[in-house]
Amino acid sequence: MSEVAVAPCGCRANGKRGGKGEVEERQCQISLITLLAATFKKSMAHCQLREEEPAIDISWPSEVHHIAHVTFDRFHGFLGLPVEFELQVPRQAPSASLNVFGISPESMQCGYDSKGNSVPTILLLMQQRLCSQGGLKAEGIFRINPENEQEKEARQQLSKLGVLPDGIDVHCLASLIKAWFRELPEGVMDSLSPGQVLQCETEEDYSELVKLLPPTQNALLNWAVELMADVVEEENSNKMNARNIAMVFAPNMTQLLDPLTSLIHAVQVMNLLKALILKSLRE
Repeated sequence: MSEVAVAPCGCRANGKRGGKGEVEERQCQISLITLLAATFKKSMAHCQLREEEPAIDISWPSEVHHIAHVTFDRFHGFLGLPVEFELQVPRQAPSASLNVFGISPESMQCGYDSKGNSVPTILLLMQQRLCSQGGLKAEGIFRINPENEQEKEARQQLSKLGVLPDGIDVHCLASLIKAWFRELPEGVMDSLSPGQVLQCETEEDYSELVKLLPPTQNALLNWAVELMADVVEEENSNKMNARNIAMVFAPNMTQLLDPLTSLIHAVQVMNLLKALILKSLRE
């Protein structure tokens, strides 16, 4: 009986190791040696190439000079740029979102109002324009609805360019402010239940209750109350007292799903806003 062995390359060879089987075995061994030699040669060439690459010297920066302190503003771009860089860096800030309405306040560029409240810059921008154009004295401010086309155009420019168009009507500005609050993903007052608001009887009760709001919502509420108080101070001109301004603002501060509950809650929020406005005016 002849003995059969398997060569390393998988070729079968005759146990007598002669003739055709021996030739095939030698050919397989030669092929394996050639493959190993080629692999080794390629590896050595790669190592030699890596050794010839220039070394990169990474060290601490030297001769660094402070040129300017630059800040980034959502609506006005880079502020504080040296004159020689102003032509190289675009002044207009890129949009952080496709819209400035209906998005979370935490995702927006913020600034501080005169009371230290951190609120989105868009609100400060609209407030500044409203005051500079005498909007606080306009009769029926925050109550009279503007033209739809003008508000639509203003929305587009705010979202795309971060600016307000020239010649915008003060009633349009007031409507945009209300719309910004109304279209928030979550109403400013929605973290407080209708039952909590209903239990308040005095001005102090309302003041203590709003302290339970999250920091962002608390700052937005304080900003809105101060704006409404500024409107009431011009009551002789605009015919808007604390109750009137609280009535038009309240539905924009809550977004409960149930229509009946939302309506009842809006009435309670109106009383809360009125109390906070009167308290702000006294202080």
